[in-house]
Amino acid sequence: MNLRIESLDKINEAAIEFIKAMGDNTVFAFRGEMGAGKTTLIKAICENLGVSDTINSPTFAIINEYRSDSGELIYHFDFYRINKIEEAFDFGYEDYFYSGSLCFIEWPEKIESLLPKDTVNVYIKASEGGSRDIKIDL
Repeated sequence: MNLRIESLDKINEAAIEFIKAMGDNTVFAFRGEMGAGKTTLIKAICENLGVSDTINSPTFAIINEYRSDSGELIYHFDFYRINKIEEAFDFGYEDYFYSGSLCFIEWPEKIESLLPKDTVNVYIKASEGGSRDIKIDL
């Protein structure tokens, strides 16, 4: 599935389309260059899932936990600061990835071998003029 976000004021429409396409999948690996919009898209998805908490990148905490208005747990990971894959073992990544809760992962390249087989890859690319192209491998 492909989505295009022409401008930031259209991100909620893309987030809604993303949510409709998620199906029963729970682990999503967001891939893209620094500044491509991974955190911004995840924030819009979470807001459209009913999260009222402050949503920001867990760059230093590695993981943020949110709760939707229906009580559903959502985990948001940022592995940018991981230097060794063993660091993912330290916080028990399996408990999250295999919990059945939604997991949105930034910088999955740092922990590639730990990702579940059914992880959905989401590729975000910034284009000229500020638009974003999103490819979702469902």
